Amino acid sequence: MKILGIDVGGAGIKGAVIETTTGELLSERIRIESPRPATPEAVGITVQALIDQHHWSGPIGIGFPAAIQHGVVRTAANIDPAFIGLSVADYFSKQTGCPVQVANDADVAGLAEMRFGAAKDAAGVVLVVTIGTGLGTALFSDGHLLPNTELGHIMLDDGLVAERYASEAVRDTQQLKWKDWGDRLNRYLVTMEKLFWPDLIVLGGGASKKLHKFAPRITVQAPVVPAQFLNLAGMIGAALFAEEKLGATR
Repeated sequence: MKILGIDVGGAGIKGAVIETTTGELLSERIRIESPRPATPEAVGITVQALIDQHHWSGPIGIGFPAAIQHGVVRTAANIDPAFIGLSVADYFSKQTGCPVQVANDADVAGLAEMRFGAAKDAAGVVLVVTIGTGLGTALFSDGHLLPNTELGHIMLDDGLVAERYASEAVRDTQQLKWKDWGDRLNRYLVTMEKLFWPDLIVLGGGASKKLHKFAPRITVQAPVVPAQFLNLAGMIGAALFAEEKLGATR
C-alpha cells in the first residue's frame, strides 16, 4: 500500500511516499523547517506544503512529537502547548482533506525498525531510543508496542531530566566531544537497563550514524545497535501505523 509518511520533528518536518509492504521510499524525501512557534495552524500549513509538493491525495501517516492517547495530544515538549487536548488526526484530516492517522514519533520509528530494520524478528524486550532534539523511546515486548513511553523525560538520579542531559541537541549546544557525550548517553541507557532489562537496544536519529565514535563508552549488558533507517524511520513507521489503523477500520 502506498502511504505518505510524515515525521514532525523539533527542527524539521519530513515526508515521503512509502510502500508499506517493503518500507521502501517511492518518492524523494522532502524536508521543510519546522515553524516557530509550532502552533496547530503553522504545523498544518507546513504539512499541507509537503502534501502539495508530493502531489498527494491519499492516506497519510504522521509521527508526532507528543504522547497521543486515543488520537488526542497529551504532551507538548517541542511543539506549541496549543496542541494539548487537540484530536490531532481529525484536525489534520480536516486541514488536508486526506485520511490522516497520527502516533507518537518515537513509537512509529520503532515500528519501522521492528518491521523491516535493526530489530526485525527480535524477540523479548526491545528498547528503541531516537536521539535528536530530545530523547524519544519506543518499548516493545515480543513485537508488541507499549505506546507513549516518553522515557526521555525520566529524571536521572541527581534530578536531571534525561533529554536535557544526553540529547543530540545538548551535544551540539554544549559542543561536547563524542566520548564525553557518550558517557552521558551511557548513563541514561544504564538507567533504562536497570528499569526494563531490554534484550536489545536500538539507537536512532542522526547520532546513531556515529555509534562507532561513542560505542566504547557504552557499558550496558544488552547489545546496542544503530537503527537501520536512521532519520527515515519516522516517515516509514508513520506510514506503517496508518496502514495498520486503516486495516482495522475496514
